[in-house]
Amino acid sequence: MSILGSYKNCFVETFGIQEDVLPNLEYQGVIEWDSVGHMTLITVLEECFDIEMDIDDITEFSSFKVGMDILAKYGVKFD
Repeated sequence: MSILGSYKNCFVETFGIQEDVLPNLEYQGVIEWDSVGHMTLITVLEECFDIEMDIDDITEFSSFKVGMDILAKYGVKFD
């Protein structure tokens, strides 16, 4: 699976949503992405990409698109 595919899968599996909603998905854009869901997603992403995000990045992780920029800071490349 590609890096982008893995990233998408983290959202799909964590929130039980369809992939087609991801491009415009923002924090609290679906009922599952509440504060608890947010921390679950962060944990899933950290495990998937073998990284540990700092608190500022966790707080700023406000959408599917922003998340890609944040993960890029940790060396995750979406080619």
